[in-house]
Amino acid sequence: MAALEWSDALALELPLMDDTHREFVELLAAVDAADEARLPAAWKALVAHTEAHFAREDAWMEATRFASGNCHSTQHKVVLQVLQEGAARLAQGEPAMVRALVGELAQWFPQHTQAMDAALALHLRRVGFDPATGTVHAPEALPQGLIHGCGGATCTEPEAQAESA
Repeated sequence: MAALEWSDALALELPLMDDTHREFVELLAAVDAADEARLPAAWKALVAHTEAHFAREDAWMEATRFASGNCHSTQHKVVLQVLQEGAARLAQGEPAMVRALVGELAQWFPQHTQAMDAALALHLRRVGFDPATGTVHAPEALPQGLIHGCGGATCTEPEAQAESA
């Protein structure tokens, strides 16, 4: 059984996002199932997909007034750094790190999807954003200022947390 399998619990009712997430799950399963000879190619495919996946979501956030430094985008950057480190270690003949990362990514991905991506999907629907064209069909619904945090009600900026403490 794969470290992570697609389920309806991961679906966010935004077809392009759901298709991209389904592909991530499939690529992660391919890495998990890869023998030593196929592992580098499977990892490379996962990294390339994830770079494009995160770049697309980051562009959607930018187009709909999420701040460039929000925690969602920051998490993307951190995960990409981890994936690149895995590629470097794999190139050095250390596949054990990549094997361990599969399990970590399988735990991280549903949490990221159900929290940060769910908040983004809700925001995109609220402003009538068409991910395929980049068109905002309800510009009046765009926030006045940039959205900080992850866009969800439970995420706030560190300054706001300090002020409320």
